[in-house]
Amino acid sequence: MFSGKTEELMRRLRRAVIARLDVLVVKPARDVRYADDAVVSHDAGRLPCRPVARVADIGPLVGSAQVVGIDEAQFFDDDLVALCEALAGEGRRVIVAGLDLDFRGRPFGPIPALMAVAEEVQKTLAVCTVCGAPASRSQRLVASDARVVLGAQETYEARCRRHWDPGRFDAEQQALPMASR
Repeated sequence: MFSGKTEELMRRLRRAVIARLDVLVVKPARDVRYADDAVVSHDAGRLPCRPVARVADIGPLVGSAQVVGIDEAQFFDDDLVALCEALAGEGRRVIVAGLDLDFRGRPFGPIPALMAVAEEVQKTLAVCTVCGAPASRSQRLVASDARVVLGAQETYEARCRRHWDPGRFDAEQQALPMASR
């Protein structure tokens, strides 16, 4: 989180619009943190999109789109891989943004499989909120064992491997501070 994934997605899609390509932008309908019908970056950049509940809802929206952008792809199921492969096989450009790891550091949704079949992968890193080093992990700040808890700065922080504590909010540890374990 906070690495600029959505900003990069929006930058690439805006360039496609400038090139006068037909662009479709989608995101999971469950992601209502900033807007129902827009992809929004943490710095408040916005791009209109179509919210979809499941991967099967994307195909009927594609129409003549030459470029398909998908944000927060980790929230979709593994059917996204086959859809992206089919769209790319039709000659469409598919641009996907999403987290590759969940807050416990485990592969997240279809992202690892998408990375394996993609022609290009750009892994963006955030800045660790503790030491300023490159951060590849999301530190959950609220107590929950649920894999998905929607939120932003109040819910997660970017952390480097050294300052990331994946067990911080496991139920048996009762949200103990890192120093007390």
